[in-house]
Amino acid sequence: MQSTRTSLNRFSSIFPITFLLVCSFFVSCEKDIDIKLDPAETNLVVEATIENDQPPLVLLTSSMDFFSKIDSIALKKAFVRKATVLVSDGTREVKLVEDSVVSREGARIYFYTTGLQDKSFVGKLNSSYKLTINNAGKIYSASTTIPSVTRRIDSVWWEKLPLSKDTNAARVILRATDKPGLGDFIRYFTKVNNGPFLPGLNSVYDDNIIDGASYTIPVDKGIDRNLPFADSLSFFKKGDTVTIKLSNIDKQTYDFWRTYEFSLQSIGNPFSSPTRILSNISNNALGYFGGYANQYRVIVLK
Repeated sequence: MQSTRTSLNRFSSIFPITFLLVCSFFVSCEKDIDIKLDPAETNLVVEATIENDQPPLVLLTSSMDFFSKIDSIALKKAFVRKATVLVSDGTREVKLVEDSVVSREGARIYFYTTGLQDKSFVGKLNSSYKLTINNAGKIYSASTTIPSVTRRIDSVWWEKLPLSKDTNAARVILRATDKPGLGDFIRYFTKVNNGPFLPGLNSVYDDNIIDGASYTIPVDKGIDRNLPFADSLSFFKKGDTVTIKLSNIDKQTYDFWRTYEFSLQSIGNPFSSPTRILSNISNNALGYFGGYANQYRVIVLK
C-alpha cells in the first residue's frame, strides 16, 4: 500500500483532470437572457502517466455536464471501474489492475496500475509505450515516449524574497543547462516538506529561446488547482524542505498541458478566445497519456 500511495502522488492533483466549458452570458439593459444548453455528451476522461523507474498509472473518469451538481456522491460515480487497461512497451504487454487509495480529504480514488506479478514493468528512458483501454466495449488508445534527460540541473539555491514584508518569504532559484538541438520540452513540479508534488501555474516550457544555453530562473511553488489561487502561494517559507521535480516530456504531453493551462487561466475572461485542449487519446476521449523522464533536487531553506 505504501508504494500505491507513492505512485498516486504522481498525479498533478487529488482529483482527475476537469475539462471546463467557458460560457458567456450577455445581459441586456432591459431583461436577463436565460440561455438553456443541451446536455453535454459524456466522454471518457483519461489521466495516464508512466515515468522512469515507476509503473504506469491510469485514472479513468466520466466527464460531467457543465451545470452538474458536484458533490462526493457525483465524484464517486464519476470513476470508471472494471475497464480493461493494457500498456505495452513494444515487447511486453501488461494488464493493469484496479486499485484505490483514500486521499487526505477522505475521498476514495480509484486507479489502475501494475499487479504484484508485474512490478518489473516500469518506465525506461528513451522508450515508447502504448495504452489501450476497453471500456464498455469502446476501445481507446494513445502512445507516448519517455525521452532522455536533456535539461540538466546544475545548481539550486534560495534567496530572501525581495520587497516582501514577510521576512519568512523566500524564493528558490535554479540554474540549468539545455542540450543543444531544438525540440526539448519540460514540465516541473515542487514538493514542500511531506506534501504532494504539485505543478506550477505555468508548468511546461520548450527550448525555443534557451536552446543549448545555461540559464538561471526562479522556481514558483506548485499549486493545488482544486483550491483558489493566491499570489503569495507561489513563494516558499524559510524552514521549508523543497523538492524540485524536473521532467523531460514529449511534444504531445507538452501540447496537452500547454493548452490545458492556457484554457484554465482564461476562465472568466470575456475577451479570451475558446481554446481546444489537445488530447492524444483516440475515439473522442479527453485527457492524455504522458511519459516523464524525471530528475530531482532537494534544498532546505534554513
